[in-house]
Amino acid sequence: MVKMKELRHDLPHSHYMDSPLFLDTHFSQITDSQWENLFQFAKDKAIFQKRENLFTGKKINLSENRPALHTALRNISRKPIYVNNVDVMPMIEDVWRQIDSSCNQFVGVTDIIHIGIGGSDFGPRLVCDALNNLNHSKKNHTRVHFLSNVDSADLASILEKTESESTRIIIVSKAFTTVETLLNAKAVMAWLDSKGIKPSQVSKMIYAITANPKLAMHFGVLEENIFPFWDWVGGRFSVWSAVGLPIALKFGFDTYMEFLAGAQAMDQHFLHSPDVTNQPLRLALALYHQQKTLNVKSQAIIPYAQSLNLFPHWLQQLEMESNGKTAGIDGNAVPFSSPVIFGIPGTNAQHSFFQMLHQGPEIIPVDFIAVHESMSDLFHHQNQHQQLWANCLAQSEAFAMGQGDPSNLNHYYSGKRPNNLIVLPRLDAFHVGALMALYEHRTFCLGLLYGLNSFDQPGVELGKKLAIPIEEALRSDSKDVSNLHPVTAQRIQWFKNPNF
Repeated sequence: MVKMKELRHDLPHSHYMDSPLFLDTHFSQITDSQWENLFQFAKDKAIFQKRENLFTGKKINLSENRPALHTALRNISRKPIYVNNVDVMPMIEDVWRQIDSSCNQFVGVTDIIHIGIGGSDFGPRLVCDALNNLNHSKKNHTRVHFLSNVDSADLASILEKTESESTRIIIVSKAFTTVETLLNAKAVMAWLDSKGIKPSQVSKMIYAITANPKLAMHFGVLEENIFPFWDWVGGRFSVWSAVGLPIALKFGFDTYMEFLAGAQAMDQHFLHSPDVTNQPLRLALALYHQQKTLNVKSQAIIPYAQSLNLFPHWLQQLEMESNGKTAGIDGNAVPFSSPVIFGIPGTNAQHSFFQMLHQGPEIIPVDFIAVHESMSDLFHHQNQHQQLWANCLAQSEAFAMGQGDPSNLNHYYSGKRPNNLIVLPRLDAFHVGALMALYEHRTFCLGLLYGLNSFDQPGVELGKKLAIPIEEALRSDSKDVSNLHPVTAQRIQWFKNPNF
């Protein structure tokens, strides 16, 4: 790997600086003069001033008139942060103590069912999956099951391997009104009842993470089993809150705090590193440039680490729910916004869609994510890790440099396909936290470059509203569906009387 002292000072494409991660943008297909123009564009967009607003509790979520202060949740320095003239750090520290206490209280629990969807699910699911490579001294034998899909098959597969008497249920819903989450929670409670668990016992087995404790208590959660949530934490940024409780319960409170520490290390890099070496800004500017100059519509995220299998899934929500919009903050349409994010781990991806990435007519930038240290201690693990690295570096070079004669298109690789390389020194809680924070800040920067609000999600509401009368029609014996769209009405009638 290229070391800092070997780099040209006027070409800082590879750097650590004060970041816990390594970023190499040599193959981004952006010239030095283009980088200079991009950095000036960032200054014109006042990104650094708005970055300060992000960290200091200013109301940057303009449509909902509130802060987006997820960075406070990992402020392990405990420096005061104010929202409406109130320091929020004492409240956050109370939650840390509550999580720490829960780790001691869950001794003897065999199974935890974490019920949530979207941001209440993707983050903790990703981290728990990624950290399964930790040695046995850093994790316990408690099984953590994530239940999100309202498809009952998901629940059935979980309950088959769950011991009812030693199970705990965590219900995560910011407003405690999420339809899928509450339906799944009721189904789990019905299962406990069918196993002979008394209601008085069930109430002690259920925990809630919510900003609406009254509804949680009305649902049957004891007040002492409720973890608070605040309206200045967006769902897709919530893994740093009590939503990350399963991480602590599975891997220990110290590991949970290491996860927060990694994210805060990236926060400090983003806050204090100059534009030329600022990793989140560089990633955002590179993608923005490629969208603008190459008409890029999608980006592939390829972790060369099986443990990061779920990272592209988490990033899909973060990026496309934050920045997949037409309306700018000025109310006018923006020319482009979030690309489609997709990806699976390498080397699997090489045997899937890399053919299209290499030779398809559409240019699709790639972020390669690799881990420096081997992720197992199995026999021959170092040989396999070297093979993994060889594939990662080879694919990156092939995309950038290409090969062959354009007169023979079937064997021609055009090259000039932009890609970046991001490296974690090792796969642990600290560096997973840093990686997730890196992309959170990239998303924030991209939103500013696009000129939109990254912290609301009005586009998710229409389908929810339309589902209410449709579900009523599906449940009803009445054949009157005149209040629905005629195509939907026909489909409902077919659902009730299918003709295969």
